[in-house]
Amino acid sequence: MKNLFKEEECLNFVAEYAACPKELALRVYTSRLIGSNSSLVLHGGGNTSVKLSVENIVGEKNDVVFVKGSGWDMSTIEPEGFTGLNLHPLQKLRSLESLSGEEMDNQLNIHRISAESPSPSVEALLHAFLPHKYVDHTHADSILVLTHQKHGGDIVREALGVKVAVLPYIMSGLPLAKAVISTHESNPDIEAIVILNHGIFTFAQDARTSYQKMIDYVSRAEAYIKDNIRNKPLMTPREDLTPLINFDTALTRCVQVIRGVCTHPLPDGKLRRFHVDTRTAPDLVKASLSQEAPAICRSGVLTPDHAIRTKNAMVYIESVPEDDDSLKMVVNQATDAFKENYHRYFQQASSKESDPKDPGFYPLLFLVAGIGLIALGVTRKAARIAADIGEHTIRTKLSAYALGEYIPISDSHVFDMECWSLQQRKLESFSSLPLRGQVAVITGGGGAIGFGIADRLLTAGAAVVLSDIDESRLHKAHALLSEKYDGVEHIVFDVTDYNSVEKGFEEISREFGGVDIVVPNAGIAHVSRIEELEPEKLDQVIAVNLKGTFTVIKAAIPIFRRQGTGGNIVVISSKNVFAPGAAFGAYSASKAGAHQISKIAALELAELGVRVNMINPDAIFGDEKVCSGLWELVGPDRMKSRGLDPEGLQDYYCQRSLLKQRVLAEHVGNAVVFFASDLTPTTGAALPVDGGNAAAFPR
Repeated sequence: MKNLFKEEECLNFVAEYAACPKELALRVYTSRLIGSNSSLVLHGGGNTSVKLSVENIVGEKNDVVFVKGSGWDMSTIEPEGFTGLNLHPLQKLRSLESLSGEEMDNQLNIHRISAESPSPSVEALLHAFLPHKYVDHTHADSILVLTHQKHGGDIVREALGVKVAVLPYIMSGLPLAKAVISTHESNPDIEAIVILNHGIFTFAQDARTSYQKMIDYVSRAEAYIKDNIRNKPLMTPREDLTPLINFDTALTRCVQVIRGVCTHPLPDGKLRRFHVDTRTAPDLVKASLSQEAPAICRSGVLTPDHAIRTKNAMVYIESVPEDDDSLKMVVNQATDAFKENYHRYFQQASSKESDPKDPGFYPLLFLVAGIGLIALGVTRKAARIAADIGEHTIRTKLSAYALGEYIPISDSHVFDMECWSLQQRKLESFSSLPLRGQVAVITGGGGAIGFGIADRLLTAGAAVVLSDIDESRLHKAHALLSEKYDGVEHIVFDVTDYNSVEKGFEEISREFGGVDIVVPNAGIAHVSRIEELEPEKLDQVIAVNLKGTFTVIKAAIPIFRRQGTGGNIVVISSKNVFAPGAAFGAYSASKAGAHQISKIAALELAELGVRVNMINPDAIFGDEKVCSGLWELVGPDRMKSRGLDPEGLQDYYCQRSLLKQRVLAEHVGNAVVFFASDLTPTTGAALPVDGGNAAAFPR
């Protein structure tokens, strides 16, 4: 393992953070070095600390330990990610025989020097008890390979040397802190302590040395593994399993089915939907086809800290049938078996607890033969975290199998951490937003209406994929939305070409797991009286407005069918469907056709639980950031015919409405959110968003 400490870089870092104590700036620097290496820590795992003398508000000097805040990612941690705790009151807790998690949390909160600081790591007492100025802790993959062996303690001593103490697995909190300090006091010359199935702690009086020891001992573990594995194969292929012929199609179908199978109702009546992250590196695909795959899935987490992110097992899918019904049956059976086993594990382990927190029984990791790893999460971030941990778990277990006999962690140890309230708080709170977990696709996403719809859907909690054929407009809209939201992506496809749309939806599914909300919005206009209307112009407008709506709806249907969780199609129709205008025949007729085929879709898709509704906007002009392509085209003609400037034209349309109110793209977006939120059992409806136009009242 490479030592990343650079003196010049360190000095520059300290200078950049001159507003905080130098020792804390050094702590941040080496913590980031650790956090940047995923083979040491993953997503909030591990912790670090530094002890300082700090002057309080009345000028008194107090010894304070700054401990990494719970859940903070060390790769990006800032000084405010460390919680300052008065040291001596915490050290007195060593005299206690026991300390509940709740009371430990209370004591840590009582002794914080700032009420605004984050909750400290659950291992804060361990950092406080050790006498060293700097303490580092990681869940290094190579250390876990050693500790999961049948004689893990002996192997660790052999690999790392006499200056490393080894302790059995002990629950984080007071028990672990007391065991660590007792071990250190009985042998003050040790440089590190390894906790079986947990990780390694190093310590020193300066940041560089503590970090250096971490790198040195992890490197020794890596070298030991390499020397003892030598030329042994990491996995044994199964002769009855072969790589998939059409990988992309199989992956697309799998993520859609898995996402649908794992979607389930919550007490509030909403569905818990998942986002998906896939890992298909060649070695992971190879592992999915190996004899070791079932054992990888059932042998639990590498360290109990991971269980809140991934559960304590994966689901193994050893075949991907070519027809959807068979695939659903395979995934359903495997998921049901997981749920049954997990419920049994939970019931057995929870008998020790008075009121354990139900972790939910649905799987979060699937190892699929010929595909690789598929991870689920209630947010995109949670899915990525689960995938990262799953990926490391597979590779680490393969090394452990090659080294010797892999011994899983006991269920009771995993349960204690998985259901511990102090661990659970690391997780993102589950959003109460109406479209939480849903994935929306908007065509014509580079224009004003598409932008407004995306903004409202994102605000309501959905992840959004913008699509457009105009790349420059699309990139601009995506960039503007990305300044405010995380869950927005973009893709280019041509709605007039079914193959292009189908491939686009497949790509979206591989990225997100599927689709829940489809908004056919792409549209163009052409101003011409019928006698001057060129047939090819009519064909062009029909291709985008009518055929484009058809292709998008058609491409979404197989996804809705595989997911089996319903969904919403909200078609952006037009006021012109009910109140067409002269010289606007191509647009009005094509929109009327799109409106009609959408009503047919409402009839046909109800059996899938998919609702199809239409929105009829009028006079959506856009703004200086995102303009309306339609009004760029027809606006000059309208202004000329009425002797108005752009502002006057907008006011003209405002004043002709019953409500005398300008209609904005966000108003259309609000209507989409209404339909997508399933607030009423409605399908086949047309909702005007036009300020009130009597001629366009639906009838």
